[in-house]
Amino acid sequence: MKGLFLVVLWTLLSSSSLLGVNAQPQSANYDLPKEWTTPLQEGDTIPDVTFQTRTRTANDGDFDWKTLTTSDYFDNKRVVLFALPGAFTPTCTTSHLPEYQQAYDEIRQLGIHDVYCLSVNDAFVMRQWGLSLDLPEDTTAGSLGFTKVKLIPDGTAAFTRGMGMSCHWNSERGFGERSWRYSAVIDNGKIEKLFIEQPRIQNSGPDPYEVSGPETMIDYLKSVKESKDEL
Repeated sequence: MKGLFLVVLWTLLSSSSLLGVNAQPQSANYDLPKEWTTPLQEGDTIPDVTFQTRTRTANDGDFDWKTLTTSDYFDNKRVVLFALPGAFTPTCTTSHLPEYQQAYDEIRQLGIHDVYCLSVNDAFVMRQWGLSLDLPEDTTAGSLGFTKVKLIPDGTAAFTRGMGMSCHWNSERGFGERSWRYSAVIDNGKIEKLFIEQPRIQNSGPDPYEVSGPETMIDYLKSVKESKDEL
């Protein structure tokens, strides 16, 4: 009888109704605010945020903190921005960033001032990632880090949330909050064109890389240039 009582007691204590804890396996969904996960549209203004970056000082080899804003990166420029889930992760490292680095000069010739890569990582991680891929550094004081594709550390996910591109990976990969993969043309702070990988799912198992690469971007930029040339 005592054994039966203990079994019943253990069953009751293990239930979520008594403990107030979800006894089921961890949900694949993670509730983020709707505004963080609803992408901005073409024509919208990008979020006004600050980025904590590291920049070279006048002393050779030394670095210091430098706060940059959305305006510093995007005002009075037409730029290509591509965002990805994380530095040092497979597709981002083997394909996304290297392919844009290789296409940088061609993209610049299509009416683009610069190319930015953004990830929810800190400035230290982003620099080491660039170095690991042999991206040439700009060693002048006050530089943005690298000579071609510039790496933007969105460490607090403020820009990613403002773009509505926040994605949370918990049971898949354990990343936590990161950016969904996308690319965009930003003209003086407004979204001219936006390519978002699909299907866009929180805690996604697959990591789609179909439309945000440089090939799609170059095709778009060429089509815009040809249309202007015909006028």
